[in-house]
Parts: sequence; C-alpha cells; structure tokens
Amino acid sequence: MAQEEIIFPNNIRNIRLAAGMKMTELARRTGLSLSAVSKIEKGVRRLNQKQILSICNILGCKLSDIFIKDTDDVADQWQSEIKRRLTDNEDSGLKIFGSGLRKIRQLSGKTIARAAKDSGMTLSVYHKIEVGQREIYQNEIEPLAQSFAMSVETMFDKIATLYKSGELNKQINKVKERVKSVLEPGNPVAGIDMKGNLYGAKLYDSARRKLVPVFGTPDGRAISFKKTDETMIAAPMTLEGRQGVYAVIPNSKRLGGFIPAKSYIFVDALTEPTVGDLAVCIDTDFSKMSIDDTATAQIVSVRQDSKGKIYGQISSPEEKLIGKTMHKVIMIVTE
Repeated sequence: MAQEEIIFPNNIRNIRLAAGMKMTELARRTGLSLSAVSKIEKGVRRLNQKQILSICNILGCKLSDIFIKDTDDVADQWQSEIKRRLTDNEDSGLKIFGSGLRKIRQLSGKTIARAAKDSGMTLSVYHKIEVGQREIYQNEIEPLAQSFAMSVETMFDKIATLYKSGELNKQINKVKERVKSVLEPGNPVAGIDMKGNLYGAKLYDSARRKLVPVFGTPDGRAISFKKTDETMIAAPMTLEGRQGVYAVIPNSKRLGGFIPAKSYIFVDALTEPTVGDLAVCIDTDFSKMSIDDTATAQIVSVRQDSKGKIYGQISSPEEKLIGKTMHKVIMIVTE
C-alpha cells in the first residue's frame, strides 16, 4: 500500500518521550484526536501556528526545538524514510495516475471541489488521489471515470496517452521538487538554509513568519527583558512576516492602568519613536545584546525637554527615564 508523503518532519515524538508523556495525554491537552497526533509525529500532517505554540507550551520546549536539523540524531532516519516513501509511491504508479487525473480535471474546467463531489468522494480523499498519496479502490474507479463523462477504459487510455506524451512530467516533477526541498540542504526550493538545518529551514521560516517572540515579561515594577524565542505568540495578521517585531507583556502597575494587565504590546525594533509615541525603553544597547543577556525595560511615553533632548516618561510614580534603547510601540492587543 502506498505511503503518505512526509511533509512535516519533526522532533515532537522524541521531546514527548523525554518529557515522559504518553501520546494520549498530548492529544487530550492539545484537543486533537489520537490519530491526528500520531500523524503529526510521523510527519504526514502539518501543524498550524496555534497548534505549534500549544505543543511547545505543553512539552516545555522552544519553537526551534520542534524542527529537525541535520545535526540531530534522527536526521538520517527521517531522510531515509522520506526517500523510501517517495520511491514506494512512484513505483506503485500512483504519481502517474494522480497527475493524469489532475490533468483530465483541468482540461474539463472543473475545480477540485466539483470533481470530488461528482465522483462521490470527500475533498480530502480526492486530493490525496490526485497527489498520489492514496490508492484508488475498485468500486471508486467507475464513478470517478463517469464524473468526467468517460468510461473506465477511456480514462486509463487518456492517462496513458498523457504520460507517453510527457504532459505529466511537469506535475510529477513539482512533487519531486517539494520533497527535494526537505531532503537537500541548500536546495533553492527550500529557501533559507538556516544554520545547516537540513529539514527545518523552510518549515521553521514559514512558521516563524506568523509568530512573534516575547522578549519582555513583568518583574516587580519593571519588565525583565531578554532576546530569546523561548516564548512565541501568534502575530496579528498585519504584522506577519514583518522584520524586527517583538512583544512584551506590560507591567500594568507602572502604567497608571491605561493598558490592561492581560495585554501584549507589539514593538518595532527597527523604528525609532518620536515625541508622543509609546515606546519600550531598555537600559541596555539592544543591538549589542546576545541571546543570554538580560536587561530591564519599561513602557514609556516619549517626550522632549526644553533643550530638545528625548526621554521616556513613566507614571505611578512619575519617573523620567533615559535608556540606551527606545523602540516604538506599534500595536496593543488585549487577550
């Protein structure tokens, strides 16, 4: 039987086992079915950003821990498994049949949803057949052919003709290139080769674009500040992929109550604030901070004194701050 292609190689199973957690417990706490968690750990089902964050929080790991790097012990095993499944699918002829079916559908002018409905299949099942991830059973062949006003013999003859003419090679190669982007470091299809990350470069980059690191959390009457991706939150849609954005959790006691306690403040590290803006004022040079450095920060109102010097004003009690770094607050989101 053909295998589903691995599209999300990950370290979730190893992290879960190291935490002493059963798969049933992870399924319960994420609100996913046991089958879904099993497919995620096997790499044949993707995670959305909310699910990734949930699993990171439950397992107590960082986002970057989820994605496999070529230095990981399991990297060779994943690579071998991906190649084996790809070969199994190609040898079974499912890639050719699926690509031929897609070409017939495109020539007929049908959407994939319309073709699935006409053949009596769910959209998921029909899609898997088109991409060569699922076998087609005997009782499904005739309804599938009839949905395109063909006999079974005519449908298979059409697919054979398309294959012999080379019409299907482009579609089949697209699937191969997608798999190569996972298998080969530095492959152009894979995008950024992030620190030698053989499997996770493209996946991590895609997930990271929709997430924002939390650099600051309340600590007494200040904010403890650290450049790290240990905690991530989903980015508002307008900030997805925007460079230099991070978040802090405000210390509402020092803000006079005008920002709710359960809020996230999104900050642009690439934009200098001007008079009248809110800003994060950090007592350290942000550009020189390493991942292990810690600093103290406050949310301030940007003001200017009589001599034209910019400073930060904080309330409860009022205090004038002149930090080494000030970044503009660009959005406040209340939970």
